[in-house]
Amino acid sequence: MKRISYIFAAVAAVSASLCSCESSNEYFDNKAFISTDAVSTILLDGRTEDAKTIVAEVAKPVNKDVKFAFAADASKLDTYNMAYYDHAVILPEQFYSLSATSAVINAGSIKSTDITVSFSSLDELDRETTYVLPVTASTSDIAMLDSKTTSYYVIRGAALVNVVANIDENYLSLVNPGNASALGGMGEVTVECLARFTEFGKLISTVMGIEGNFLIRIGDAGVPDNQIQLATSNGNVTDTAWQLETGKWTHIAVTFNSANGAVDVYFNGVHKGNTQYSNYRSNVNWNSGSFYVGKSWDNNRWFDGEISEARVWNRVLSVEEINAKNHFYKVDAASEGLVAYWKFNEGSGNVITDVTNGYNLVANSAITWKPVSLPE
Repeated sequence: MKRISYIFAAVAAVSASLCSCESSNEYFDNKAFISTDAVSTILLDGRTEDAKTIVAEVAKPVNKDVKFAFAADASKLDTYNMAYYDHAVILPEQFYSLSATSAVINAGSIKSTDITVSFSSLDELDRETTYVLPVTASTSDIAMLDSKTTSYYVIRGAALVNVVANIDENYLSLVNPGNASALGGMGEVTVECLARFTEFGKLISTVMGIEGNFLIRIGDAGVPDNQIQLATSNGNVTDTAWQLETGKWTHIAVTFNSANGAVDVYFNGVHKGNTQYSNYRSNVNWNSGSFYVGKSWDNNRWFDGEISEARVWNRVLSVEEINAKNHFYKVDAASEGLVAYWKFNEGSGNVITDVTNGYNLVANSAITWKPVSLPE
């Protein structure tokens, strides 16, 4: 009986000890952790800004305010690289900011106030490099789970163009040409597209424009079937240097100035041949039901291949603008002088949206959509 009394006394003493520990640390089994994604990826797809939210959390409501400090933590770079077998570098300070460096879980709550991690000037980063920003939370008010104290923001290159349209034996026209006013009265023009031709061989293939008025086409009688020609109501101009290759993505830019008839052609930002001078000195008026992409005199003058990033500007772009970073694959829809911008990135359907003015195109027949990854 005496032995049993000793056992009861021992149990009571341990219980008292545990109670004493819990009263001195009321969060004994309530650890904190970062509850947002351990790894968040931002793709360099042409955007200049992005933002992510980071918060801390606990399993059970706290009885008093718990404060956290948040900070960029370059010391965790090696941890990331070892875990993901990567060779990332730390994101330089000028490309990010934290909305605050502290947050709090208020008494009675389980989640902290939000902190926003903002990223800027992303288009200035090297697309061939992987950048990492580790952000770590710490607090002296409560224990934290060692495995969930840091969030990693990974920034790396991505395709700027992911899908394109194949318009073999097809063509497109304006859905509502009567409303496409900005495509008329253009004294200066720059026409662009990103294209991959699968074959030539027809007498004439068509890029875009209006037959018998102002048309950018490829080939003609006496002109190689892979050579760009500007055909107008007052004569045609071309240059032997304006010859395209098959099977190769090419950014094409054609500029025209009605003041002197100057026509210039660029492939992938390189000026080809000499400036040619057209006898056509009038405005370009493409706000018509006769305007087509991939068609001119008849349906047999289609565009053999794939197209993306088709644009019409009412000014002559400079060589510097044409060669601006990522210009071949993406421009701001609100750019000065951009009057139509058909990205051809819908991935389904037969309507191509004009992201600038709403001058949408509709295909004559079903478009074949092709996944790509550009730049290659």
